[in-house]
Amino acid sequence: MPTIFTHAAVAVGLGRSLTTTKQPAAFWWLTALCAILPDFDAITFRLGIAYESMWGHRGFTHSVVFAGLVGLCLACLMPERWRGGWSRVALMSWFAAATVSHPLLDMLTNGGLGVALLAPFSGERFFWPWRPVRVSPVSGGFFSERGVATLLSELRWLWIPTGLVLAAALGLRRSAR
Repeated sequence: MPTIFTHAAVAVGLGRSLTTTKQPAAFWWLTALCAILPDFDAITFRLGIAYESMWGHRGFTHSVVFAGLVGLCLACLMPERWRGGWSRVALMSWFAAATVSHPLLDMLTNGGLGVALLAPFSGERFFWPWRPVRVSPVSGGFFSERGVATLLSELRWLWIPTGLVLAAALGLRRSAR
């Protein structure tokens, strides 16, 4: 999996490239939270739940259904002052997209068992055919040679492309004014 920092940066960066209006800070914090939320399932390792289980790492919390539920909950619970003028349906779609960005990025990694994107309807786990991103060390080892290699891989394949998309979007908006 990419690191939680990368998940948040990609969701916020790509999201910022899609929005033309200023949004409250809470909106962006919730977008980042949605992007890292699926990895809260890492607690299942400590609970003795098997990785390959529907309830294990990269299981149900990495599914389209989970993303939709997160989007629905946030859209219903979000205070008006944080909504930035968005309808509840638009917010639900936005936060679901931010959440599903997580498993889509995990599918680019070179390790693990894949992502249960269609859970609970299917336990099959998926990867993209092209998997250039080094998988992040899950238990310890983040501040190691492997952790540095992971961060460099994320910089190359995720941070730089996200930055380029954001810069292009902002440049197009400026030139349109």
